[in-house]
Amino acid sequence: MPKGKIVKALSGFYYVLAENMLYQCRGRGVFRKNKISPLVGDEVIFQAENEKEGYILEILHRKNELIRPPISNIDQGILVFSAVSPDFSAKLLDRFLVLMEAKNIRPIICITKMDLIADHVIDEKIRQFAKDYEKIGYPVFLMTTKEPETVKQVIPYLKDSISVIAGQSGVGKSSMLNCLDHRLQLKTGEISDHLGRGKHTTRHVELISLGGGLVADTPGFSSLEFTGIEADDLPNCFPEIKEFSIQCKFRGCLHQKEPKCAVKEAVENGDISSYRYEHYLQFLEEIKERKPRY
Repeated sequence: MPKGKIVKALSGFYYVLAENMLYQCRGRGVFRKNKISPLVGDEVIFQAENEKEGYILEILHRKNELIRPPISNIDQGILVFSAVSPDFSAKLLDRFLVLMEAKNIRPIICITKMDLIADHVIDEKIRQFAKDYEKIGYPVFLMTTKEPETVKQVIPYLKDSISVIAGQSGVGKSSMLNCLDHRLQLKTGEISDHLGRGKHTTRHVELISLGGGLVADTPGFSSLEFTGIEADDLPNCFPEIKEFSIQCKFRGCLHQKEPKCAVKEAVENGDISSYRYEHYLQFLEEIKERKPRY
């Protein structure tokens, strides 16, 4: 039986790419029975009924998967945030970063709409955020689609990888992809003056061939739950906290009120950003207060 990769899911059909041929496939009923849904990014074994259609028989092992957006086997996450309109949120970025780290997805941070900053204080603030995240080890790109070369800095990172583009609605994800490849002509949405946020313009998940790799343009969303992440996991989702935590006196230190905590000392010394530590504490409380699901 041939193997292929699901590159698009739409209206109950899964589009499987195999040897440069695209097959429109249905999933076998056994998936519904076992409560498994094929995802974009899945490597599958399928049966071709003819040159265009077939049935998915088996989903091969996934190295990771996301629920929102529904996609699997991701190598890296390109996290797109705007400097303004909507305003940059370090807390929301940190939520995305935690999810990426928990799923072993390499994050790349892109801050768009740098040309729309009217206040030099905000400009300095954004550039300081960029330095903070670069210090942690994350690649950060400041960009504007009015200067395509600032967007095309990310192209070398795309090669031989499956990348997911993620971020709030209205931050310019589709505009960024159009800038990377003008042939895509993806729909872009205006920011609603009344709501101050973007309209959803991407309705399904699809892998697009770009820069020698595959990139997923996904529906925009504005919140993330830490489903599946436990309190003990969270320190490992902050690389700088993970680095200093090995120096803590007590194993299993959660870096809250424990004595001789190397992480708290690093915050006091300025080695860990105070806002990152505050976000860590807020996320920790959120996880602890999460109602169990049965």
